[in-house]
Amino acid sequence: MVTTAQMKKLASAHGTPLFILDHAELRKNFKQFKKYLPRVQPYYAVKANPAAEIVETLYKVGSSFDVASFPEFQIVHENIKDLSAKQRQDFIWDKIIYANPIKATKTLEQLDQYKPLVTYDNLDEIRKIKKYAPHAGLALRLKVPNTGAMVELSSKFGANPGEAVDLILAATKAGLGVEGLSFHVGSQTTNFQNFVQAIQLASSIFKESESRGVKLKLLDIGGGFPAPYDSGVKPFKELAATLNSELHRLFPKSIEILAEPGRYMVATAATLVASIIGKAVRDGKLCYYIDDGVYHTFSGIIFDHCKYHIHAFKKGPSQICAVFGPTCDALDTISLSEELPENLGLGDLVYSPNIGAYSQASSTYFNGFPPATIVHINR
Repeated sequence: MVTTAQMKKLASAHGTPLFILDHAELRKNFKQFKKYLPRVQPYYAVKANPAAEIVETLYKVGSSFDVASFPEFQIVHENIKDLSAKQRQDFIWDKIIYANPIKATKTLEQLDQYKPLVTYDNLDEIRKIKKYAPHAGLALRLKVPNTGAMVELSSKFGANPGEAVDLILAATKAGLGVEGLSFHVGSQTTNFQNFVQAIQLASSIFKESESRGVKLKLLDIGGGFPAPYDSGVKPFKELAATLNSELHRLFPKSIEILAEPGRYMVATAATLVASIIGKAVRDGKLCYYIDDGVYHTFSGIIFDHCKYHIHAFKKGPSQICAVFGPTCDALDTISLSEELPENLGLGDLVYSPNIGAYSQASSTYFNGFPPATIVHINR
C-alpha cells in the first residue's frame, strides 16, 4: 500500500485533492481471492470503480467482469487490448456477466450481438429479453437474506424463491437458455450466514429445477465480500472457509461457480490525500475544512453508507473535530467526530485510506469543484 512518504511526494507533484490508486494492491487482493476461493471465478463489479486502468490490470491477472450498464460493458470490451475481433466475441461469456436484472430495451438491443450472459428476476424481463436480446443466456437472480449488510439490495432485486423454478421454466418455454442462478447478499456483508442461507437456497432450487426438466450449470454467488475497513471485519479467509465448505457439500465440481467482488478488490487500493483549506471553532468544536467532500471522493458517505476516517501527517495533541468538504452546502459533511491534531493549519495535508470503492466513481462537479486528480502507481 502507498506509504506516507509517497503520498507527500505525489501531493507535492500533483496537488490536492489527490486520489492515489495502487495497482499492486489490486493484484494482491485478486491473488488473495483466488488463493482462498480457488473454485470461484471472480467477476470484478465494475460499478465499484470503473477506471479503465483497473479493468486492464485485473484482466491481466485473470479477472472476469460484472457490468450493470452498457457503458460499463464498453469499458471492459474496449479496454482489453490484446484480443482480436474474433477473440473479443468469444470471450464474452467467460469474461462478462451483465448482472443488472432490469434492463432498458435499448440496452438489450445493444447487447444482443454479443450473445451475453444476463440476469433476470421476473416475467416481464423474460418478455423483453425474448424480443430484444434473444441470443442472451440467462441467470435467474434470487431474493436472499441481506441481514446486517451495509447496503441492502433484496428489496429492489430478486425473485422470490417460491416462484424461482416457474420463472426458469417460463424462460425456457420462451426459447431462452437458462444457465443458472445468481444472488447478492448485500454489500459489505459481515454476517456470513447470509452466504450460507443463500447457497443452501440455491442448492434446493437447482434440485427442483432438474426434477422439472431444466438442469442448471452455473451459480453466481454475487458480491458482498467485506473490505477490512476496521478491526471488526473478520478476515476474508474465514468467510472463504465457510463458502468452500458449503459449495463443496452442495454443488458438484461440474457446476461453474462465479462471484462479483467489487468493494473487496478495490477498496484498499486507493488513498485520498487532501489539504486543509479552512479552520474554525463552532459551538466549542474545532472544525476543519478540506478540499474534497461528499460530492466528490467522499460520496460513499451518502450513497454507500460508508464511514471514512481522516488521518493527519502532522503530530500533536488531538481532539474530536468536525471535518467538512469545500462546497457551499451543509450536506457536505465528512465527519462530526474525527480525532485530529489541534495544530493543523492552512495547507497541511490529511489522508483517508481504503477509499477505492464507491467513492471516486460517484464524483461530480457540484458547485464548480472538480473531482480529485487520479494518479495510478505500480501499474
